[in-house]
Order: sequence, then C-alpha cells, then structure tokens
Amino acid sequence: MNEFATPDSYGRLTEPMTLTIQRLLPGPVERIWAHLTESELRRKWLAAGEMGATPGASVEFTWRNDELNDPPSRRPEGHSAEHGMTCEIVEFEPPRRLSITWGRSGGVTFELEARGPKVLLSITHRRLPDRETLLMVGAGWHAHLDVLVARVSGAEPAPFWDAWVRLREEYARRLPG
Repeated sequence: MNEFATPDSYGRLTEPMTLTIQRLLPGPVERIWAHLTESELRRKWLAAGEMGATPGASVEFTWRNDELNDPPSRRPEGHSAEHGMTCEIVEFEPPRRLSITWGRSGGVTFELEARGPKVLLSITHRRLPDRETLLMVGAGWHAHLDVLVARVSGAEPAPFWDAWVRLREEYARRLPG
C-alpha cells in the first residue's frame, strides 16, 4: 500500500445506490484533469475515447481492461475484451468538475480539489439501478483508481482483473444488501 491508496480507499454509499470513492493523488490539479479528459492518458487507467469540452458534447468510452497491465491478468468469464459506451457531458468546469451521463444510472461526477501538492479526486456514481450493478461499479472504480494511482506515481499497476474479482467480493461484504 502506498501513500495514495489508504485502507479507507473503498467507496462508500453517500445516498441509497450512490457510490462515492476518493483518492489523494500527486498534483497538480491540471495533471489529474488531463488524466480524466485526454483519451491517451485516460486509456492507461480507465478507457480510451474522444471527449468534447462543453455540456451536451459526447464522451466515447472504450474499455480494454486487458491492456491496463502487462502481462494481462485473466479476464473473468462473461467479460469481453472490449466494451464501449457513449455518454454526454452534463457539467464541464476545467480543471475542477466534470459530470457525465452514464448508462442506466444517474451519472458520474468527477471533482478535483487541490490539497497542497496533492489532489483529492472524488468520483460520485449516482442512482445505480440495482445491487449487482452497484457491486460491479464499486469494484470497477476501485480497481481503475488503483491503476491511476500507480500510473501517476510512476509505478506499474497490479493485475487489473485479479484486483477486480477480489474487490467485487469485498464490496459484496461491505455494502448493505
């Protein structure tokens, strides 16, 4: 565990079916903003894809989780090598706040706050449709953020899928049924 991934790094329910997860990252804020908004940087920890820069603009996400670490970890059965989704920007306030639609949920908000030389990244995923989605999303954000922590800290990320499987089980224990 490093200084950026603390034992309380698990997401928590901030409203029913709304998950908030945070990480303290090396700054500055503009650097972390770039990892949220620039496809080439974002693909190294989350998903590639073009993003507009105004409310109403689209955001393309293409996940290739097998490419997040080398060699890739074993993908769980039922998960494809590539997954795509188109979202829409709801709020775009560089370099502090980005809100986007997200599938059948109430959307995702990324907030950045300078904390001295570090940056607090808060992700809030609202109104998830059911418990299974909540568990998958909790494990997903957590595992992806662990990859981001490694990337911005200059370290090699741990195997993504191994972490996701372990975290999915941990979120099932931690979040109320």
